[in-house]
Amino acid sequence: MYAAFQAFSDLMEPSRRIARKVLELRDNVWPDADRNDWVRRFHALAEGYALAGVISARPPFGIKVVPVGNQMVPVREELALSLPFANLVHFAKDSVDTPQPAMLVVAPLSGHYATLLRNTVEVLLRDHDVYITDWHDARGVPLSDGAFGFEDYTDYIMAFLRHLGPHSHLLAVCQPCVPALAAVAVMAGERDPCQPRTMTLMGGPIDVREAPTVVNELAGERSLGWFEGNLISRVPARYAGAGRRVYPGFLQLTAFMSMNMGRHMEQFRRFYQALADGRSHDAAKIRDFYGEYFAVLDLTAEFYLETIDRVFQRALLARGELVHRGKPVDCGAIRQTALLTVEGERDDICGVGQTAAAHLLCTSLRPHLKRHHLQPGVGHYGVFSGSKWENQIYPQVRNLVLAMS
Repeated sequence: MYAAFQAFSDLMEPSRRIARKVLELRDNVWPDADRNDWVRRFHALAEGYALAGVISARPPFGIKVVPVGNQMVPVREELALSLPFANLVHFAKDSVDTPQPAMLVVAPLSGHYATLLRNTVEVLLRDHDVYITDWHDARGVPLSDGAFGFEDYTDYIMAFLRHLGPHSHLLAVCQPCVPALAAVAVMAGERDPCQPRTMTLMGGPIDVREAPTVVNELAGERSLGWFEGNLISRVPARYAGAGRRVYPGFLQLTAFMSMNMGRHMEQFRRFYQALADGRSHDAAKIRDFYGEYFAVLDLTAEFYLETIDRVFQRALLARGELVHRGKPVDCGAIRQTALLTVEGERDDICGVGQTAAAHLLCTSLRPHLKRHHLQPGVGHYGVFSGSKWENQIYPQVRNLVLAMS
């Protein structure tokens, strides 16, 4: 399957290069061409065609400056820690006089790059010293680096928290809410001094038995053997991870697209029309979104299948049956880490109640260390990106961190 997709992608690439070349000539040789209505429509078609394809490279975060207090502060990316399957990226700020609390953002490993959380990071940077888990595309990781499963993911979170040291904070978005909660529980059970002061879980499948969505139903109606037999492929020979068994990113993108195909088709129609009408600002918003949305990475087969099994089919953490390295994961061991859960009213990926279930598991946390926020009027992406994240959800995160710092 992977080889067939790669062959199709290779077949389409020459025509996409032609489309990109047409746009390059317009920008560099004939910048006034779009004054002609028909030429502008032709260029709109070329740009739509060039955009509509899977992107294999990670997009840049592109965060150059952020507002801190009453000034704009430069930001630079630093490699804080490098592991075979992920980097810990630090968004460093030199011009901040008062130390800010360290925040580990745990990005999803579900087909998209960590750059999907660009707006999440931008907003957090105003008041926090932000680090993010930058997961690698599995097709670029050689077989010699070994396997990477659900427990390895949990270990990576703990390794990153230990790198940040005591008094840090954690924010997990979507899929990693389960391993993030498990990691904090394991560290609490070991009385690790680097367990975070706060833990914010946003739109995550802590208990998929609550308000099941289409995503949950799809994961539950097939056997694990079906997923392995139909969705797992080997990385083609041209890549560093040749031979590694993976769940290809293009399949995840296909699944995401099929859930709202009509909406995506309408967005591309609007993209064309905006370009044809000369409304470059409106077109740029759609271009930026799909430039990120079409950038996908492969997941290791073991991580994908174990996540399907442990999170979406058996809900082991919610049942109190999750095991890490042979030991039970006890969320009741968490006593010092304040918990904030955030859900979107219109979330069609993680239903209302799935993330809030974390409160029932953290039985030893005193009431003042537990908070829940249900955001009206947002879907899954609105929980961590956009105006309501910035103006209504983020203040909840910031206030909890301030209270516990």
